[in-house]
Amino acid sequence: MASYTLTTPIADEEIRRLQVGDTIYLNGVIITGRDAAHKFLIENYVNHGDGPVAEPELYERLKVLLDGGVIYHCGPVVRKDEDGNWHFVAAGPTTSIREEVYQADVIRHFNLKGVIGKGGMGSRTLQACVEQPAVYLHAIGGAGTLIAQAVEEVEDVLKLEFGVPEAMWVIRVKDFPVVVTMDSHGNSIHDQVEAASREKFAALLAV
Repeated sequence: MASYTLTTPIADEEIRRLQVGDTIYLNGVIITGRDAAHKFLIENYVNHGDGPVAEPELYERLKVLLDGGVIYHCGPVVRKDEDGNWHFVAAGPTTSIREEVYQADVIRHFNLKGVIGKGGMGSRTLQACVEQPAVYLHAIGGAGTLIAQAVEEVEDVLKLEFGVPEAMWVIRVKDFPVVVTMDSHGNSIHDQVEAASREKFAALLAV
């Protein structure tokens, strides 16, 4: 296991050297996205090879933000100051498996290099990580306030009409701590944990 500092946009060769268990300190611009955001991306952009069916200017911006970039499965707690600037109060990860139906296609379409969340994802996402390449990065659940300290600036908020937790927040982070739990070589710590659990369960049934 190694430790790396990465800055978005991230190059393919930087992703390929990562292995499950590596610690990453992430810098640069990332974007949050949960259920509503992923559904919007699929329905309006990913499933339309001949061009976006809604908000083409937003699509062009997202292509830049996500190319070599990172999506964070997060529904933040935010506040707005007297000058109208947004600040993250808490930024803990949400459960990622809910996005399994969307994630692989979003990774491929936008050339994502990283997905941050908690709990891991399934086989379709892992296959997309191998192909792109990309990685799944596990953030510490229950440490939302601590993680928010890594958010230096809220640069923008997109699709605020989805509501604060579901909007796409464009944030600049510094030394955001995460761990690689699914890598571009087809390895998944989550699969290993599930396999080990099944073995123990089978042994208990045999007693």
